[in-house]
Amino acid sequence: MVIVLAAVLAVSRSQRSKADTQLADAKADARRVIERLGGQVYNLTGTDDPSTQALADAAERFTAAGSQIEQATSPAQARLAKETALEGLYYVRAARTAMHMDPGPAVPELDGQRTAGHVTEHRSIDFDGRRIEASPTPSDRTPNYYPGGRVAGRPVPAGWYSEPWWRTALVAGAWGVGSVLLFDALFTGMSGVGYDSAAFENGYGDGFQAGLDAGADPGFDSGDPSGYAPDPGYDPGYADPGTDQSWDTSGFDGGFDGGGFDGGSF
Repeated sequence: MVIVLAAVLAVSRSQRSKADTQLADAKADARRVIERLGGQVYNLTGTDDPSTQALADAAERFTAAGSQIEQATSPAQARLAKETALEGLYYVRAARTAMHMDPGPAVPELDGQRTAGHVTEHRSIDFDGRRIEASPTPSDRTPNYYPGGRVAGRPVPAGWYSEPWWRTALVAGAWGVGSVLLFDALFTGMSGVGYDSAAFENGYGDGFQAGLDAGADPGFDSGDPSGYAPDPGYDPGYADPGTDQSWDTSGFDGGFDGGGFDGGSF
């Protein structure tokens, strides 16, 4: 009995030590990306609406990632913080592109980004009494960037938009009644967009389902099909239902110092 008990305790300690090591490694990996994002956020200042908005979004992701990594108690939660920071780096790249700067080195692909596709042509539609535009390039008419991926289980192609029409779903975790019609009107027939309206309505396309069938790690997004929302009760730190494209970004500008920064240090 003593020998069996000693063996059980030894195995338990070994498993606990392994779990602690995995968590520590995952948190260190996430912190490396978060620190990289922070260096960009604090050293860049937007010069126009698209770059200013993109940097505001990057700063928001930096804050969220910092909150997530502090609360992380599992490798999956640490990976979620890393994913948030990686998304922030995409916003930084977008801001640098809008300012005609070298975007810097490539950023690892986000969850669902490839299958969501990207905007390849300018589109302008009238929807629900407002004008919505999508473009592959930034402009005063399309100052809101999204790096591409799934929001509340639905794909949002990477590109520049006149307004962040996906934000309500990002905050609430569910799409509105007219979201399928908006997606259909905005993207039907556009090459590069990986989903049609039926797939958008269902929440995934063949590429996403194939990934699940192939055994993709479901723990990365804690079971949420959006790939962005964490487990219930795990506060992402930035989903403020009052936010929209009219945020006041002046608070970010004051903390950004572009002096001595170039593309090579990205």
